[in-house]
Amino acid sequence: MSTYDLVGIGNAVVDVITQTDDSFLADMDIEKGIMQLIERDRAEQLFGAMKDRVQAPGGSVGNSIAGAGALGLNAAFIGRVRDDELGQAYASGMEDGGVRFVNPPVAGGELPTSRCMIFVTPDGERSMNTYLGISSEVSSDDVPAEVAGKAKLMFLEGYLFDKDKGKAAFLEAARACRAGGGKTGIAISDPFCVERHRADFLSLIENEMDYVIGNEAEIRSLFQNDDLDADLAAVAAICPLVVCTRSGDGVTVMADGQRLDVAVEKITPVDATGAGDQFAAGFLFGLSKGYDLERCVKIGNACAREVISHIGPRPLVDMGAELRAKGLID
Repeated sequence: MSTYDLVGIGNAVVDVITQTDDSFLADMDIEKGIMQLIERDRAEQLFGAMKDRVQAPGGSVGNSIAGAGALGLNAAFIGRVRDDELGQAYASGMEDGGVRFVNPPVAGGELPTSRCMIFVTPDGERSMNTYLGISSEVSSDDVPAEVAGKAKLMFLEGYLFDKDKGKAAFLEAARACRAGGGKTGIAISDPFCVERHRADFLSLIENEMDYVIGNEAEIRSLFQNDDLDADLAAVAAICPLVVCTRSGDGVTVMADGQRLDVAVEKITPVDATGAGDQFAAGFLFGLSKGYDLERCVKIGNACAREVISHIGPRPLVDMGAELRAKGLID
């Protein structure tokens, strides 16, 4: 019997969000619409330039695990924070949301808790500038076997592939999960992340993963066929379940040799931050409950729709109640 419905491993990053315009991005030399890794001095510069900041526990997989926990899953998150103000806030924020934060804040050392400065323009696009700090130091030492080996589902964050110790932690966690009867999956995270580690990504997906979740750009980056249908088929040939979100064009699922396309209602986002993360939260909630794949997608879409309606990467309403009212969850 699994102890946890869902366990995530990823960067424990505090999101710092502000609304701005394109001219500010140009003045600050911020590339629009992508995630950029930055150094500590640049982080301090951007943080100081932000006005009316909204601050919350974040990180891609961290957001997904928090969303799934809020829906009622017994969930846990593996990540590193320092024992500083932001780290304590991150850990307590996850615990207060019903998610076990597995690793206690680290005392001492020079690296502070990670933070991501997110600049949201009027079109809802977000430009992310991430200082990884201590979160990028996740290693096998941070993966307790009693957690990884007792997970029904495990969700891994592609961003951690930037260090060998992160890759090693992934493999150890995935193998412990599967040995315990669970299923493992990965959030591709970012096309630039794939560019840096394509061979390792593909090897992991083919040999260790039971499912993959990514957006169109991320899926296309894996095989570079310049044809989404061909890329989807190629990923599906090496992984049993592939989920591709395509913004207003809907969601495509490849499973057991079949393709499922689920439409979404197009809306103008207030802030696209966390859309993919909350889609994953809803989808994985449904998967853990044994729902059919179309229902899983519809739950994910509802969670994504809510989070893009406001500033911030996590829902502001009781999504469980919302989904029950829609007849999507029991």
